[in-house]
Amino acid sequence: MDLLDWHRGSLSTRRLAVLVKHLPRDSAVNRDLHGEIVEWDANTHLLAGITDHLAVANWITITMNSDEEAEPLPYPEPVQRPGMADSKAEAPEEVQEQATELPSPGELSRFFG
Repeated sequence: MDLLDWHRGSLSTRRLAVLVKHLPRDSAVNRDLHGEIVEWDANTHLLAGITDHLAVANWITITMNSDEEAEPLPYPEPVQRPGMADSKAEAPEEVQEQATELPSPGELSRFFG
């Protein structure tokens, strides 16, 4: 397809708009308009979410089973996504508070009682 056909009159504006609208998601036009976000499809976003959840689950497991005197592990950073700021991930406030307050042996025995 020659885009000069639009200037020559043999390609209608409507047809040109339809062609541009339905370009592949990884086309140069879409990459120029939307950036690197076009390279991430739904499956890639789902895999990143699964990876983030698995990292948090591992962090919780290790934190719960570590020794009381052990240094607390840093909260896991999420997978970098397109358009996401480069800021470090921080644990939710309630997790940060709980990480410093360890339960007493009596509280643990009542809980697991």
